[in-house]
Amino acid sequence: MITQFENLAAQIMRGQALSQEQAAGLLALLPNNLLDLCALARLSFGFAASAQATALPGVSGLSGTSDNPAPFTCGIINAKSGRCAENCAFCAQSKHHATTAPIYPLVSEKKLRERAGQLAEAGVNYLGIVISGTTPSDRDLDNICAAAARISAEGGIKLCASLGLLGAEQARRLKQAGFTSYHHNLETAPSFYPEICGTHGIEPRLQTVRNAVAAGLRVCCGGIFGLGESWAQRLELSALLQDLEVHSIPVNFLTPIPGTPLADRGCLPPQEALAVVALLRLMHPGRDIVICGGRSRTLGEWENMLFAAGANGLMVGDYLTTPGGLLAKDLAMLETLGLRHV
Repeated sequence: MITQFENLAAQIMRGQALSQEQAAGLLALLPNNLLDLCALARLSFGFAASAQATALPGVSGLSGTSDNPAPFTCGIINAKSGRCAENCAFCAQSKHHATTAPIYPLVSEKKLRERAGQLAEAGVNYLGIVISGTTPSDRDLDNICAAAARISAEGGIKLCASLGLLGAEQARRLKQAGFTSYHHNLETAPSFYPEICGTHGIEPRLQTVRNAVAAGLRVCCGGIFGLGESWAQRLELSALLQDLEVHSIPVNFLTPIPGTPLADRGCLPPQEALAVVALLRLMHPGRDIVICGGRSRTLGEWENMLFAAGANGLMVGDYLTTPGGLLAKDLAMLETLGLRHV
């Protein structure tokens, strides 16, 4: 085991990501060697950040560039909720599921600007504007772009859109309006995807990512873990994200919601969730690993270990249809860990 870790550490210090096969080899060491795996992941992150600071060719994507970069933070607003035509098995907003998720049309520009101001005042780096549905209507896109232009002009926070499937022209419009990032998860590996969504395949999601990249947007693309996928499928998803060369990987853990087909699934054990984060970091040393939905419920008292496992970003405050932590509490946690200075 020591030799295996030494060989991988040497590879990491050469600036090389782990392959899917190498990551699979580390699974045999779990769960007894979780702390060693986290240490290796943290080494990978630290080296990538230092390499980016000195402009090492081939290493890019991390939001921080110092020797010990502080995690970046993002908050979201559920700007349009419910009645989605898709049947994603985990989603409270699907019209196919009998849930208690709120239903309302696109919120006003005033509400979007108020949320941006609240987060900017707290020192949060990104506001994610999220809407339900397959793809934005022309009217919703017009209104979102108009609000984004005003928020961008006011400054203080960067903008990320999460609007579903996106065409090339729609992506260009978002970029012109002032959005710097586009968020669109693949949710899970292609081999498991049909078990999760039957109303559209994974290819439209892949094309959305390509359209956002072509428009010059920073792309935030990851998935949800704990849907019933195997470890092999988790690594399959990670390898696909390597091929897509996304900038940021959001990591969500399933929160089982009553009324959805996955309501009876349990949450991942915290040790397994940390191993997911560590292996993603090892396969993506130069990309942001952002911990999003399901964080507190899945990790519990292990939550502070996320950064030791290689994470460098955090969604703060509430999620789409489930509560997260209080914004002030999330920011205080980062300060307590010495990862945020105000």
